[in-house]
Amino acid sequence: MAMAASPHSLLLQNPNRPSGSYFFKNPITTLSLTSSNGYFFTPKRSNKPLSVTCATQVQDRSNTTLSTQSQDRIFNFAAGPATLPENVLKKAESELYIWRGSGMSVMEMSHRGKDFLSIIQKAESDLRTLLNISSDYAVLFLQGGATSQFAAIPLNLCKPDDTVDYMVTGSWSDKAFKEAQKYCKPNVIWSGKSEKYTNIPPFDALEQNPAAKYLHICANETIHGVEFKNYPTPENNDGILIADMSSNFCSKPVDVSKFGIIYAGAQKNVGPSGVTIVIIRKDLIGNAQGITPVMLDYKIHAENNSLYNTPPCYGIYMCGLVFEDLLEQGGLPEIEKKNMKKAEILYNTIDGSNGFYRCPVDKSVRSLMNVPFTLEKPDLEAEFIKKAAEEKMVQLKGHRSVGGIRASIYNAMPLAGVEKLVAFMKDFQARHG
Repeated sequence: MAMAASPHSLLLQNPNRPSGSYFFKNPITTLSLTSSNGYFFTPKRSNKPLSVTCATQVQDRSNTTLSTQSQDRIFNFAAGPATLPENVLKKAESELYIWRGSGMSVMEMSHRGKDFLSIIQKAESDLRTLLNISSDYAVLFLQGGATSQFAAIPLNLCKPDDTVDYMVTGSWSDKAFKEAQKYCKPNVIWSGKSEKYTNIPPFDALEQNPAAKYLHICANETIHGVEFKNYPTPENNDGILIADMSSNFCSKPVDVSKFGIIYAGAQKNVGPSGVTIVIIRKDLIGNAQGITPVMLDYKIHAENNSLYNTPPCYGIYMCGLVFEDLLEQGGLPEIEKKNMKKAEILYNTIDGSNGFYRCPVDKSVRSLMNVPFTLEKPDLEAEFIKKAAEEKMVQLKGHRSVGGIRASIYNAMPLAGVEKLVAFMKDFQARHG
């Protein structure tokens, strides 16, 4: 053996070196290294000296791209984490180990170094272009999921005795309302719970409180498939409308100027899980309650350009790649056209099935992103999900709170995926109808 028999030698050896064995005096465990992808330790009970056998060589990933693996890709209809654009994944894979001549992966970079600063600044710039975000707004890349903003918003905008208005159009707006009860005095001005969250009322029927600090909505309810097609005008003194846009963020153009705050988890349309994006009007920053935790204080994050603590660097990098890709596709007007086409053929299949498939949501507010439906014969739903998975269409089971089927068809779901699902649905109906 040319190398010292130490655990660290496994990390230091040349990956192209021929296989060899390393011995450790340990009467308990034998570690066998056999994977062609690197070093994987499998513990086995043994009374013999510990033996480690290295793979012939570490796989050269530079020639193993998604283009050679595309035949193994499935159509993932999950509500999130969701499918990412394949060309974005290819780009991310090509830069996984060394980012653009930096000599290191994005995952290794200092978040305060010039390389990562260029990444986060480019991501923000492209997002501002996509949504036409003016300089009156700050863009924050945070952590904690959109759920963390359920508390952050009242803590930053309200005093404990302030009232706020909530429209409850599904499970997530209901959760936001319940969280706000800890920090202010929220009031539900409309709830769709009695009708199982299948519609949205005319806005002139809402009884808003003029003294409310803000009006909160969930722009798209992931679980129930209800989406606002336009937005209510807040009648509170400051005219503040706040929207959770996690499920339809960057799926269509939005007039940001109509909102005080837009917030969204990235894991539906713009990146992997771990990044939370907050777009906030600057005049709303700096009014946090004295009890506001530092990680929920918008002023601290805005003053530090989202770098107060170590952000989810690789997730932000991936979001930046997606923003770049959306711009290359022609921006959000073009993205909306593609999403409308996908949703149209899926809803037409449901509505044209003579009741075999049923979508409970009122047609005027059906989501372009999340399409829930049931089967006329509920006992067939498990078979539907099983057979679809065999055809490489997965995560079609409805949320545990409502059951049924749900197809999430976010930006990155290709038209081919929806067409395959529709063909499967028609065939399934022909065999079981």
